[in-house]
Amino acid sequence: MSPGLHIRLLGEMELRRNGEVLPLPQSKKTRALLAFLVLEPREHRRERLCELLWQVPDDPRGALRWSLSKLRGICDEAEAKCIVADREHVRLDRTHLIIDAAALEDAVNRGLNLIPVGELETIAETFVSEPLEGLTLSGQPEFEAWRFAQIDTIRNWQGMVLRELAQRMADSDTERAVHHLRKWTEIDRFNADTHLALIRFLISNDRPTEAKTHAAIAHTFLDSIDAYDIDAFEAALEARPKPRKVEPRPAPRPDLPPQDIHFCQAPDGVQIAYAACGTGPPLVKTANWLNHLEFDWESPVWRHVFKALTDEFTLVRYDSRGNGLSDWDTDEFSLDTMVADLEAVVDAAGLDKFPLLGISQGCAVSVEFAVRHPERVTKLILFGGYARGWRIGSPQSIIDGGEAMTTLMRQGWGQDNPVFRQMFTSLFIPSGTAEEYDSFNELQRMTTSPKSAARLMDALGNVDVRHRLADVVAPTLVIHNRGDQRVAMSRGRELAAGIPGAKFISLESDNHLLLEHDPAWPRFLDEVLAFLKDD
Repeated sequence: MSPGLHIRLLGEMELRRNGEVLPLPQSKKTRALLAFLVLEPREHRRERLCELLWQVPDDPRGALRWSLSKLRGICDEAEAKCIVADREHVRLDRTHLIIDAAALEDAVNRGLNLIPVGELETIAETFVSEPLEGLTLSGQPEFEAWRFAQIDTIRNWQGMVLRELAQRMADSDTERAVHHLRKWTEIDRFNADTHLALIRFLISNDRPTEAKTHAAIAHTFLDSIDAYDIDAFEAALEARPKPRKVEPRPAPRPDLPPQDIHFCQAPDGVQIAYAACGTGPPLVKTANWLNHLEFDWESPVWRHVFKALTDEFTLVRYDSRGNGLSDWDTDEFSLDTMVADLEAVVDAAGLDKFPLLGISQGCAVSVEFAVRHPERVTKLILFGGYARGWRIGSPQSIIDGGEAMTTLMRQGWGQDNPVFRQMFTSLFIPSGTAEEYDSFNELQRMTTSPKSAARLMDALGNVDVRHRLADVVAPTLVIHNRGDQRVAMSRGRELAAGIPGAKFISLESDNHLLLEHDPAWPRFLDEVLAFLKDD
């Protein structure tokens, strides 16, 4: 098939080949089937597709065969087949397709802050109307649940793009920034934060009349906008934390108690370093990318987190295998070995029952531990995490990028030139100060070797605990930053949606880790403490 087949899903479905609009099937269920296969590019059992779209007593498999034949006639060409099916399974090969929703997801996963403004504006031009418009199937509740979830995910991605554009243009092109913020409110009109962002921007640029006008418009969509009085906006703007000046950090304050560092042994003989500090009931933090028990303790990226938690709990942390004070000389990096490391630490620390805090990669490890040991985990907090690694269910461009990154790590990680490591830093803390950037760069250099970094990156690509989410019984709080440049918020929502009864909270931040001056940090801390103290 020629590379000229375009599929539009960010609005009413449209197919174009070499610029010519193709006729769509008259059957809405056939169009819905195409949308589902496009957005879920994996193998599906025929029975599952029948349940999703044909809940009728008369030959649903025949209806599926008929729809697939129609789609083959539209999508397939002699030299390349798009619809791939056998007697039991169906999938869609996206290799030769150009899909607006896939391009949007790819941009988010690449990191919006790394994409030129022109490319972002080209993506934003595709936001013409509601995603998947015209594909409502009122008699198919499972498909409708899937469609609503897809719309919510896509709206979030669109909002991230428009907000990134507005932030980039805030100083250089105010009118374009306002344009993108207005478009954000149109896409996500029932979200108070979108209206609040536009109103604040208008006020900060001496346009109070427009701000008041938009507040009145917002009220038609959102009754709670009454709480966002313009005078309160102005007061809030005055009270906002001012941008931090990049100044040398003073000598560390003696506000953290000394920590006790110990060692234990994982089942395969790897030595694992762990530490306990603070007073009160235990709280176990799962290891993440990357940890160093001593260097973290003085780092401006982590210090405020540990101070807040050790004020309330006895915080137990550890360095995962291959980094920090734990053994670096190991070839075994997998989800099972990471869970085994955690098991060794809590056993050595003499902990019976405890809440578990997972951050980033630590979320998948925490989920697996909680399922294996439901009697030990009293509560589960997952921040900035994911259930599946970068190889699992990702566009090919993301997989290729991950493979290339793994290869580069083996050569660039330990060099004195920090440019390579700073690429990671810019994804973890894009709003960090120069001091925080330098500290995180140095943390990565000190924490592991090029070999271990590459092997850990490789192992994380294969993590998949989606099938375990439904088995979590501990009360769970999932928190994710909306603009997270390292792990898209859709991955956090996937975690929360899969865990029974999980509470999901999104925070207004572009960082993967919450810095002390991040406006979202106080709310994160309030939510975590309230959740842990709620009996």
